[in-house]
Amino acid sequence: MTVIITLAILALCLIGLLHFYWAMGGKFAALQAIPTENGKPLINPGKIAAVMVGLALFGFAFVAYMLYFCDLSSSYYRDYFIISGWVLSGIFTLRGIGEFNAVGLFKKIKSSEFAYYDTRFYTPFALAMGLVFAVLAYGA
Repeated sequence: MTVIITLAILALCLIGLLHFYWAMGGKFAALQAIPTENGKPLINPGKIAAVMVGLALFGFAFVAYMLYFCDLSSSYYRDYFIISGWVLSGIFTLRGIGEFNAVGLFKKIKSSEFAYYDTRFYTPFALAMGLVFAVLAYGA
């Protein structure tokens, strides 16, 4: 279990760093990360949004770290971390399920480059993170 949690924390941090890279103008994998329809982006996130997502991902990694590696039994903040774990489980699970158009298990747009990566990487990752956070919150 320790290996899985460590890999989850590392993945969240690396994806957070990727968002900071995009905020600084980086282009690597940027086109594959934006849902499109008929070649047109469905969202147009700016640099501030990229930074905010990067910070959120580091925060998520911190919650996972605290829930698994720290003894919260006597901590005043124990309940906050447990609730955060359940909320993050819900967020990632909902991301995995999707919004029934361009993102997630039940997306309608399946022919874009984003859809390719979403089906093979992003959605399975989101569902795995949903499960990881549920296990962490339950076990804390």
